[in-house]
Amino acid sequence: MHPIEPFVDIHCHILPGIDDGARSWDEAREMATIAAAAGTSTLIATPHQGGAFAHNTVAAISRLVAEFQQQLDERRIPLRVLPGADVRWHPDLPQAVAKGEIVTLANHRRHLLLDLPHERYVPLDGLLVELRAAEIDVILSHPERNQGLLKKRDLVHRLVDQGCLMQVTAGSVLGTFGPTCQDLAVWMLSQGFVHFVATDAHGMHSRRPLLKRTHERLVELVGRDEALALCCTNPAHIATGQRVPAGRRPVRVQQNLARWMRWKPAA
Repeated sequence: MHPIEPFVDIHCHILPGIDDGARSWDEAREMATIAAAAGTSTLIATPHQGGAFAHNTVAAISRLVAEFQQQLDERRIPLRVLPGADVRWHPDLPQAVAKGEIVTLANHRRHLLLDLPHERYVPLDGLLVELRAAEIDVILSHPERNQGLLKKRDLVHRLVDQGCLMQVTAGSVLGTFGPTCQDLAVWMLSQGFVHFVATDAHGMHSRRPLLKRTHERLVELVGRDEALALCCTNPAHIATGQRVPAGRRPVRVQQNLARWMRWKPAA
């Protein structure tokens, strides 16, 4: 069952040949086709930026997005693609943002999608303050897969209290990344710590740009209204440059989620 509103995917590695996502224009178009067919109307292309992907400049990403949109329009694939980046944490990130070297989501200079090192947690207190002073909100990508946060989930609560927004990967809710990541994702949902669910898709095989199954599962866990907010309404605000309220979200725990939490207590 599709929601009333179309899906908006704010994290997808669909641009070809510039990171570990789509390998070719053919694969990128296939990804776009299945995303649109499954109910996604808008997708923010978020190649890795920074670190080993320093070559992914603002100009390069913007150029590829424009070329991709032209291809989709010519083939009448009903998907709007916007520029963005999955930005690797580094200590000079606020300065890079100030210089215009970082692609914010949909190029609105409102939201930055932040990718932490997978194997550890890096304190974000100062970064959040500096970027907030520049009127940019941080969205932490897939916190449920960060090894540091998996070991100390109270840090998630602290980050949310500090105004950090949280984007959970669709596959984590379904168990694609294993039970440990799924446990943290579902716990975050139960606590109202999730603001967006996105695909973080990388291709046409194991990580595809599909939100439908996860949306259906979210309806079972947190109810129809919250599932709509996480997959449609809140991401749509990012695409149009509108603020999404930070902090803990009010969640009505559904029977399936309550049962899960009884069997899977917080670590």
